[in-house]
Amino acid sequence: MPVQDLEAALRRSDEAVQAISAGDPGPYMNLFDDGPDVTLFGAWGPIERGAEAVRRTFEWVGGRFGPDGGLVPEREILWASGSLACTVGFERGEVQVDGGPLVPMTIRVTHIYWETDGEWRLVHRHADFPPPDQRGE
Repeated sequence: MPVQDLEAALRRSDEAVQAISAGDPGPYMNLFDDGPDVTLFGAWGPIERGAEAVRRTFEWVGGRFGPDGGLVPEREILWASGSLACTVGFERGEVQVDGGPLVPMTIRVTHIYWETDGEWRLVHRHADFPPPDQRGE
């Protein structure tokens, strides 16, 4: 699959993250493959397997966010080989959660993409809130 196709998928992913973090989960849900082995390790706790379970969780996540603000993806690493690609980075911005005021949010994120039937689709998201560095340095 040409690199530009992966780059287009990454742009769609960036736009979808901005949409879900402003309350619209549809574009993000559409990025995920329909297979039974699609997985989510969510920042707010849910661990899901299977397309339907993942989509239901994204509906819940999108419902927690208000329309103001949003998160912007920052990819630190992009690795691709054959039909698999992985990104590692952050999503940062200001968001409304559960009807509250705008607050800063940073999430660490790893995405795994799979090229299938001529299209790059997400098959895994692992996200969490960065914990404090406990090394004490």
